[in-house]
Amino acid sequence: QVQLVESGGGSVQAGGSLTLSCAASGTSVSTSCMGWFRQAPGKEREEVVTSGRDGPPSYADSVKGRFTISKDNADNTLYLQMNSLKPEDTGLYYCAAALGRWTCPLVAAIFEHWGQGTQVTVSS
Repeated sequence: QVQLVESGGGSVQAGGSLTLSCAASGTSVSTSCMGWFRQAPGKEREEVVTSGRDGPPSYADSVKGRFTISKDNADNTLYLQMNSLKPEDTGLYYCAAALGRWTCPLVAAIFEHWGQGTQVTVSS
């Protein structure tokens, strides 16, 4: 059974930084297609970044140059380093996993396993 547990959310001022963590069990973050997604109040879920077994990560244009995804294989944990945060980055951030895939596109629909989310609030 795949379980994903996010942590690290919080409230920051614009320009600040946060690092989100996603502790995984039941799958390996290093070999699975993993991703971060977010949903703001009243808006649809938005893809942030995905990272598969091979190849570079795929970032949404809105976060390129500011967010960085990484994997700690020893701890089986996925991270999202977020810098230069903006108020529009506010939302509930989810970690997700898609198993048994060779590709890892920036498409939420391919992900079968989701965490409960961690809230990020950026004030101006």
